[in-house]
Amino acid sequence: MGIQASGRLHAIFETKQITERFQKREFVLELADNPNYPQFVLFELTGDRCGDIEGFKVDEEVQVEFNLRGREWNSPNGDVKYFNGLDVRTIARIGAPSFAEEESPPSGEAPLFDDDVPF
Repeated sequence: MGIQASGRLHAIFETKQITERFQKREFVLELADNPNYPQFVLFELTGDRCGDIEGFKVDEEVQVEFNLRGREWNSPNGDVKYFNGLDVRTIARIGAPSFAEEESPPSGEAPLFDDDVPF
């Protein structure tokens, strides 16, 4: 399980093809734990997850589960730099029904389909 955060979608960017086999899509989440000093945090979706944000809109309230990533980079002139990344595993609208809730009919109602095949 990763780290969770929730907030308002502030910006959604286009997918970038970084290498032939690697792509990423970034978005900004406004975290308002302290409304006087909101934090604008850059998250990224990578690989097959780039499409997970399709259908989301700026200003929607969402929850993300992510992994904190970091790496060291040595420049050609010998300088060492460190980079952090927030690699999103899942993104969901706050208040939206979960997949399990969507699958089961409300109590007392018949399912929307019938297992009895007509032929």
